[in-house]
Amino acid sequence: MIFDKIKQGYKQRYTISYDDLRDSNESNRITVLVISSILLLADIIDFFVILIFHHAHLNEQMHSLIYLAIYTPLNLYTFLHARHSKNSKYWIKVIPVYLVFFVALSASVFNFYFLESPHNGFVTYYLSGFLFLIVFSFSPFIYLFELLIAAVILTPGVFKTFGILSVVDLYVVTVVMFGIAMYKRSFEKKHFGLLKKQKKSLVAKTFGNFTLLYDNKVIKFSRSKSLELIAYLIYKNGSSVKTKELLAALWGDHADSARYGASLRNLIVDVKHSLSELEIQNFFITEYNNFRINPEVVQCDYYDFLAGDRQTQKSFAGEFMSQYSWAEDTAGFLEKKVLKK
Repeated sequence: MIFDKIKQGYKQRYTISYDDLRDSNESNRITVLVISSILLLADIIDFFVILIFHHAHLNEQMHSLIYLAIYTPLNLYTFLHARHSKNSKYWIKVIPVYLVFFVALSASVFNFYFLESPHNGFVTYYLSGFLFLIVFSFSPFIYLFELLIAAVILTPGVFKTFGILSVVDLYVVTVVMFGIAMYKRSFEKKHFGLLKKQKKSLVAKTFGNFTLLYDNKVIKFSRSKSLELIAYLIYKNGSSVKTKELLAALWGDHADSARYGASLRNLIVDVKHSLSELEIQNFFITEYNNFRINPEVVQCDYYDFLAGDRQTQKSFAGEFMSQYSWAEDTAGFLEKKVLKK
């Protein structure tokens, strides 16, 4: 009975559905892509530095070579996985997040024991834990599991080098980091609740001409192509779009960043400003030269159609974002789906 109450209380306060985590997970994927590419580049640079400057004393660099032999393939796998899991399910996309954390924590163990640098190992453990808290969205218990594995491995060395008080510090900080992770999870759940309330007011109508409304009023932008920018990202259904693709959609296949880059930046500023004035949150997202909208915070007939809502499918009259030429093929695709019913 008590266990059931605890379980129910945890579910109400901390459990977040995979649908709600969809946007956070895409942010994780993009962040991992950036971090793993930086780590991979650092590994390659380290390898060539060793070959060029220490080739005559490779025996002295054996620990560094072992480190590179272990972590370069891991970083490469993490990079490739993050790059090619764009449309994958939640658990597949989240794997690189925990791999990055594993690499960081195991680096602390490697520094402590193999490179015989206890201080650096200790600092790396703490930095990894706190930076992971800041950068990613994740499960607190998987986070704790990875922390504890590293802490247990570090414990004998910490006790031998620094004494029992440092061992106590190690586990106190670990508990503090877990507590922060739980608080962060609770905050995220409340945030998703607020976004669901926002979803009732934010509406994207794609059948016929594209229209974006908030509180039953049409959202107006200062620049004519700002609405088309949002329309294209709505059409992409939450997938990240790079600058080159956006330029092609808005100004044609031959548009380039040298000529139209400033125009695109002006559109982005306009969209952000207009949405912020209405206090619309977590809808239009820009990250590391990737642009997308969060489908979980907007009502959209197109999304309802794709989800199989029969009433929405019946209301489709053959027109989809009619004012934009790039949407013509999609209109045909939707019409075929209706005819198959």
